[in-house]
Amino acid sequence: MAHIVVVGNEKGGSGKSTTSMHVATALARMGHSVGALDLDLRQRSFGRYIENRQAYCDREVLKLPMPEYLPLPRIEPEDVPEGQNIYDLRLDAAVTALEDRHDFLIIDCPGSHTRLSQVAHSLADTLITPLNDSFVDFDLLARHDPETGKITGPSIYSEMVWNSRQLRAQAGLKPIDWIVLRNRMGSQVMHNKKKVGVALTDLSKRIGFRVAPGFSERVVFRELFPRGLTLLDLRDVGVTSLSISNIAARQEVRDLINELNLPKVKVDF
Repeated sequence: MAHIVVVGNEKGGSGKSTTSMHVATALARMGHSVGALDLDLRQRSFGRYIENRQAYCDREVLKLPMPEYLPLPRIEPEDVPEGQNIYDLRLDAAVTALEDRHDFLIIDCPGSHTRLSQVAHSLADTLITPLNDSFVDFDLLARHDPETGKITGPSIYSEMVWNSRQLRAQAGLKPIDWIVLRNRMGSQVMHNKKKVGVALTDLSKRIGFRVAPGFSERVVFRELFPRGLTLLDLRDVGVTSLSISNIAARQEVRDLINELNLPKVKVDF
């Protein structure tokens, strides 16, 4: 059965789809079989990313490592048994179609609370929560006192993750390994950055997640999307001289894969 990696939070613009694509591509490049689902039925950024990749490979006659992307199957309302949820059935059908064919299944969730996202979190063996490195996004995880910096209570999202953990425990499944990524961290050491770091470290001990550095703000991430490429593909598409920024970004991807500590994964890129 596939190891399920869910990338989720309830705010947009935190880098979920970029994270999903780079994790999926990195695993595929290391020889692992990877399935992919995008639960954002409106934006479909992760799904579009993979479709762009296939179109680019077809156009340039290239063969790049690629996850198998499967859109959620349609189910007609009249085919839904009484008392069951149509979104549960659609997700279950998609996971069933992929999980026995792949080593890993990457699921990208929407930046809002939906039934699909809620169910996906309960399926996660590994949960990655990217957030921009600010107290605006910290509020996704917990409420805090701006004067004292103390945590005053969990957020609705953290409570959802807790409920997902409880459901897994009741089903006899292993606990979720939860990693919070600090994306778009500034290169300068700033007072607010330090305060966010201290607050995350404190919160991680209270509600049980690991903190990891994510991706810096780089133009290259946005530039690669239309062709469906990642930083790991640049040399394969003819970029022989990488800029300092590209080399640093590639190292960020390597560090992320190492930090995830996924089963039977040894970073070799």
